[in-house]
Amino acid sequence: MSAAEHVQIPEKLFYRINEVSTITQVKPYVLRYWETEFPTLSPEKDENDQRRYRKSDIELILEIKHLLYTEKFTIAGARQQLRNGRTDSHAQNSAPKPVAVTGPGVSPERAQHFAGSLQRLRQEVDDLYRLLA
Repeated sequence: MSAAEHVQIPEKLFYRINEVSTITQVKPYVLRYWETEFPTLSPEKDENDQRRYRKSDIELILEIKHLLYTEKFTIAGARQQLRNGRTDSHAQNSAPKPVAVTGPGVSPERAQHFAGSLQRLRQEVDDLYRLLA
């Protein structure tokens, strides 16, 4: 069972940082810090520069929290676990695999940003499909 399965996440397309903080029990300043340390955690910003988290972002935050606080990984260790596609000790096989984006002139940081964007798009399509089903 993944860390996200222990928390009830309301069904919405977008969540503001204070809602995410309440759901995950992680302070907003910690969430902002984690965005700098975990490239795949990169919520969109609206026209007022407010963060707009998706359900997949909340699930990732819960996984990061689990790795750091429960399993006692360092940030670098948690980042490596996520990079390796590991979620928790009871990971679901249906979890999306990381996307590799490479090419001439693509830095590792840029590739990670693209991969995170592709994963969010994949999750958005899945979320929309579930809403329409």
